[in-house]
Amino acid sequence: MKYARLGIAIAAAFASLSSASALANTVKIDGSSTVFPITEVLAEDFSRANKGKMKVTVGISGTGGGFKKFCRGELDIADASRPIRKTEMEDCKKVGIQFIEVPVAQDALTVVINPKNTWATTLSVDDLKKMWSPDAQGKVKSWKQVNAAFPDTPLALYGPGADSGTFDYFTEAINGKAKASRGDFTASEDDNVLVQGVQRDVGGLGYFGYAYYYENKDKLTAVAIAPKAGAKGVLPAEETVLNGTYTPLARPLFIYVNVKSLERPEVNAFLDYAMKNFAAAAKETKYVALKPAAYEVGKGRIAGKKLGTVFGGGGDTNVTMDFVLDDKNLKN
Repeated sequence: MKYARLGIAIAAAFASLSSASALANTVKIDGSSTVFPITEVLAEDFSRANKGKMKVTVGISGTGGGFKKFCRGELDIADASRPIRKTEMEDCKKVGIQFIEVPVAQDALTVVINPKNTWATTLSVDDLKKMWSPDAQGKVKSWKQVNAAFPDTPLALYGPGADSGTFDYFTEAINGKAKASRGDFTASEDDNVLVQGVQRDVGGLGYFGYAYYYENKDKLTAVAIAPKAGAKGVLPAEETVLNGTYTPLARPLFIYVNVKSLERPEVNAFLDYAMKNFAAAAKETKYVALKPAAYEVGKGRIAGKKLGTVFGGGGDTNVTMDFVLDDKNLKN
């Protein structure tokens, strides 16, 4: 009987070692739902390329949720649709997490309406502020309250949750302060939930990354954004992101790499593969790829373990890609 128990114990030990070995060969990524489609494509292609010997898991907990895990040492890479914040940098520093900031693509944060909505195909930044400002909570309930020329149709808002980098970026760009928003809207970290909400509601309006709009463009209408009332609206597109006319909702997308994870060969192998293929993955998922020189900067930051961020830990919604890519601007 004792030999049987010993056999079971040995088998369990081998199973545990096998599980630990599999875990050791796994690269863990989590964070932004916006960046998720890009890293998911890369993760799948990388696993196929190495025949499953090294695996990559990609989760969606929002940029803020991803940084919480990252700064607890639970992730190798954090997907982010906004720069790391000062409080997050402090959390990482407390436990000795050092990071490398790598821009990987650009996005046109897209405002969408129901296809039956024919009156709001162009909206100004002020229109959006009237809808989404904290002061609008419980008060602005109709489209007519946004613009007297609009019908008295109930306004139903859909947006990302508070852990989302998209939420942070949008509120900073539109309301002037990250997380400054009315709270009486349908919130979800799952962009597909937002798509379905706007699709079902004639008076619905929501916002999320361009890729999710593109996947559902037969179900939704993208809104042209005007910088001020009476100005010409600009639609989200690769051209308008690159030429700088899609403001203020064009934004850079990032990965953040845990420096300690670079001690593991599977993390280095994935990053080497990813940096060679980010442009193709961005295009495949309908984001705007960076110029080849930009990916060389990212490779250099990883190879040289160039730590820190070019941002100040605040909103930072009005910076150029040249600024983002200049290593001289990096600070810990």
